This record gives sequence, C-alpha cells and structure tokens, in this order.
Amino acid sequence: MYQAFYGLKGAPFGKELKPQDAFLSCSLKETRARLEYLSRVRGMGVLVGEPGAGKTFTLRVFCANLNPALFKVIYLPLATGTVMDFYRGLARSLGEEPSFRKIDLFHQIQQAVQVFFRDKKITPVFILDEMHLANPKFLLDLALLFNFAMDAFNPFILVLAGLPFLLSRLELNQTQSLAQRLVVRFQVEPLNREEVGAYLEHHLSLVGATRPLFEPPAVEAIASRSRGWPRLVNNLALTSLLWGAQLKAQLISADVVRQAAAEIGL
Repeated sequence: MYQAFYGLKGAPFGKELKPQDAFLSCSLKETRARLEYLSRVRGMGVLVGEPGAGKTFTLRVFCANLNPALFKVIYLPLATGTVMDFYRGLARSLGEEPSFRKIDLFHQIQQAVQVFFRDKKITPVFILDEMHLANPKFLLDLALLFNFAMDAFNPFILVLAGLPFLLSRLELNQTQSLAQRLVVRFQVEPLNREEVGAYLEHHLSLVGATRPLFEPPAVEAIASRSRGWPRLVNNLALTSLLWGAQLKAQLISADVVRQAAAEIGL
C-alpha cells in the first residue's frame, strides 16, 4: 500500500539490499578497510557491534567483494553447538566427509585448509557469527585448530563476529592465546545524526523515490529514537511510511514518526 502511495518500486528498508547498494557510512567504510587489510595479511580478526548495528550485512559486503577464484567463504553460526558439531560442520564446508574422532577431524580440517591454500591457491575465509555465545573451551579449540606449522603462517582468514562483550570474553586468561593472535579488532558504530538523513535518502532513491519523503524534524526524530542503529532506522522508517500512507500524508512529519515509534516500542 505505501509503495504505491509514495510511487516506490520496491521496499526501501528490507533485508534484500544488495551489498553493492550499501550506504557507505563512516563506520562501514572503516570496517571494510579493516577487513580488506585482514584479507591481504590473512589471520584472525574480530568484529563486534550492538544488536542491529549491521554486523552481518557488513560481512556480506566484505565477502561480496572477495574474488571467488581466490577466496572460499564459509559462514558458520555454530557458537552454541559442541566443539564436535563445529568440527563436523567445518569439515563438510571444506568438502570433507567428517571423521569420527576429534583428533582425526582436527588433522582432516587442517589438511583440507592447506590443500585449498597451497594446491588450489584459494584462501579459506571462515566467518563465525554469534561468537559472544561461545564457551571458553570452544574459543580455546579455535586457537589450537587455527595454528598451522607451529604458528609459522596463516593459510586462512578467520573472522569472529558477535556482541561487544565478546571482546571482554577474549581477555579471559583461558582465551589469551586466541586474543593475542588477533590481527584486527573493530567495533561497528551507529550512524551519526547527519548520516541518518543521507541513509534514508539513499535507500529511498534505490526504489525510485524522486523527492524527499521525510521532513527534517521527522529525520531528527528517527535519528533520536533509533540512536542511529541501522535495523532500528529501517523499522522506524518503514512503519512511518505505513502510517503516512494510511494518513494520506505526502510528507512524513515528526508526529507520524512518533506514532510509528509508539507502535514498535521505541
């Protein structure tokens, strides 16, 4: 309903956004720079952010820019599983039939990684999401599993992603061996107030908007209520458009945003 009312060709604030259409906020540009550096030097990195900060989308943007002839991306949200679940999932993702014993799986995975890197000239890129939920034993096993030739070289890229307290968990004594090997650490920040307006215009232009749809006070209200977190900006902007279409409002006012915010609990 709102798309037809405002002359839009699609949903401006949905999850279907293509990586190449991402709004390049200061935080996204800096995150991309850190991850691109990691792709050059290889090794381990950690990416954290509050819920709705856009961590997963940022990782999608990063992976979309990797040459598939040179990198193999493996995404595993297995932080709450057992270590054996993780090992088996990792082996299957590398094209291996998992062995039964942990020690055999360990060597199977390391050998598969080295085959990709040395023989196929492809760097495996492991993205482990929701890692703030991982137990210390899981993190300790990562340090052991991704130790090649007595830590002489890194034939892989490993990105641990999660909520900010993941950084604190990595500073525990039992996970120091993993923390000390991190090449990159970065925390995704929210959009600033100026970026929120540009973000809204960018997403609307992608679906054919030819004029601003949010009054300046409405943009300010969205920035204030969402605190700049992209997921909340998306939810609030979408709900505001639904309210605006229902009220036949050609422009979204701050009052409409307040009604939308009340509906979604912001």
